[in-house]
Amino acid sequence: MSIEQILALFDREKRIDLVFPNIRREATPYVVRHIDLSANEPESWVVYSWLNENNVDAVISGEIAYFEGIGHNFEWKLYAHDAPSNLKERLSARGFEIEEVETVMVLDLQKAPSALLKLVRHDVRRITNPDGLDDFAKVMTQVWQDAPANHIEHLAYALTNDPESLSIYVAYQGNAPVSAARISWHANSQFAGLWGGSTVKAYRRRGFYTALLATRLQEALRRNIRYLTIDASPMSRPILQKFGFQLLTYTWPCKWRKTQAR
Repeated sequence: MSIEQILALFDREKRIDLVFPNIRREATPYVVRHIDLSANEPESWVVYSWLNENNVDAVISGEIAYFEGIGHNFEWKLYAHDAPSNLKERLSARGFEIEEVETVMVLDLQKAPSALLKLVRHDVRRITNPDGLDDFAKVMTQVWQDAPANHIEHLAYALTNDPESLSIYVAYQGNAPVSAARISWHANSQFAGLWGGSTVKAYRRRGFYTALLATRLQEALRRNIRYLTIDASPMSRPILQKFGFQLLTYTWPCKWRKTQAR
């Protein structure tokens, strides 16, 4: 498939039809929303939109009113190919905080590089119950200075109620957790999503990121997944390119905070 065909399939399977544990999917004639059902500081999303120059401003106003009405912060997950072409500027003008651009990359697993098919020799352990999330949170806190309670709550819920929806891995140096990552699985989808690949600064350039990437890729192959996708940071993009990941599109997290001034 061409990149354009993969992107169209990505929109359908990873944005329009996607469902997550402990998230309520809502579809209107204009947007697909994901409503966070967690108890700790719920943060919801607009994950897809069908907009044009004639309806864009009214729909944005409607979504702000909707989320304000349920008391949720929310993120409008904007992609470079979303219409209209000035949607980012429209959101910014309404008070959305436009965060740094992320690079969406894709790997066709029929072209998986041999380097990621080798036996993983680092100490990588799969987290299979909520108690193990403490080590995952320790890594995230050291790398990002934050491990949001609602994020950990979602992971704990999934491990307990829908363990086939994700795999969580932590890599260790001795007994110290030094790197962590996860991969999400979705029924009837050819895609799996890579998330959270993070390594504590003192342990970078020791192969932990690659070990976690290989572990997840090998599991995806066992599950007969065709494509891996990732929202890549500037730090991880060169590593992923080395392993054959291609640019699919760009995305911007556009944040609305319920307490912010209009």
